[in-house]
Amino acid sequence: MSQTQIRFEDGDAYERSMGAWSLVAGTEFLDWLAPTPGLRWLDVGCGSGAFTELLIARHAPAEAHGIDPAPAQLAYARARHAARAAHFQQGDAMALPFPDDRFDAAAMALVIHFVPDPARGVAEMARVVRPGGIVAAYTWDMAGGGFPFAPVRGELAARGHATLAPPSADASDLGAMTALWTAAGLRAVETRAITVRRRFADFEVFWETSTINGRIRPTLAALTAEERDRVKDGVRARLTVAADGSVTHMARANAVRGQVPPAG
Repeated sequence: MSQTQIRFEDGDAYERSMGAWSLVAGTEFLDWLAPTPGLRWLDVGCGSGAFTELLIARHAPAEAHGIDPAPAQLAYARARHAARAAHFQQGDAMALPFPDDRFDAAAMALVIHFVPDPARGVAEMARVVRPGGIVAAYTWDMAGGGFPFAPVRGELAARGHATLAPPSADASDLGAMTALWTAAGLRAVETRAITVRRRFADFEVFWETSTINGRIRPTLAALTAEERDRVKDGVRARLTVAADGSVTHMARANAVRGQVPPAG
């Protein structure tokens, strides 16, 4: 992530909130990339280490490095079992502390919309990846309403209680991604959408997991109990509740990949 950070006081709560969504999206993203084993990978904005862990488990990289500005997230990442084979360090996505051509592949997982200057972030990934290597990203379609917790954010906004917005939400659009990767000089640029569906046993389960999020929780906490109840009722009305009380909700992520051109 960039120097714009989410507070990460409760890693386990964050994992309960976003983990299942991220796992499905990250798995589809890696299946789409279909990388060969034995590559040197950089996970830019590694956060809690979930994507790094998934990468190690599924694609056996020769090296896996993660970089993030938040010490608390890095501490959580280092404690993950599978991710202990990775090297994590503090740093900025817009000024990567690595030499040119250091990696075979670099990825941003659910991060680019947090980077204040996405073009610099993509250019930095292209710089540290060798010619012919992979530069890729996926993130929730923030601009198109694909964020997993969009019903809660939408209801809060409709009632005049806007949540903290990421600095570069527009960068999550497929067209914007294509433009960013092309402007960075990457070749064979491709994009795709990733749809994630989750079924919740009932609305209360959906509400609990959707309001842990660090950009929603402070806004809800500032409301009175009566205001929170009204927001909750409004969110319920935005969803389709089945006869058995279960809720199925869909989120959407956008993904992009490109290759670093040959030297010269």
